[in-house]
Amino acid sequence: MAKKKACKHDKLLTETEQCPLCKGSSLVLNWKGRIHIIDYEKSEIAKKIGITANGEYAIKVN
Repeated sequence: MAKKKACKHDKLLTETEQCPLCKGSSLVLNWKGRIHIIDYEKSEIAKKIGITANGEYAIKVN
């Protein structure tokens, strides 16, 4: 199983070589914590931290 990488721009976790959201390739293996957003439109946490799509996100990206 491949290690998940976090996008430096939007913190989305992915196993691919490109971020599915921003299409960027600035991915890092050095991240901490994770949060799963199931319904970003109703999530107060997603609104507070600026998440605009459902998915799995890193809390901190180094």
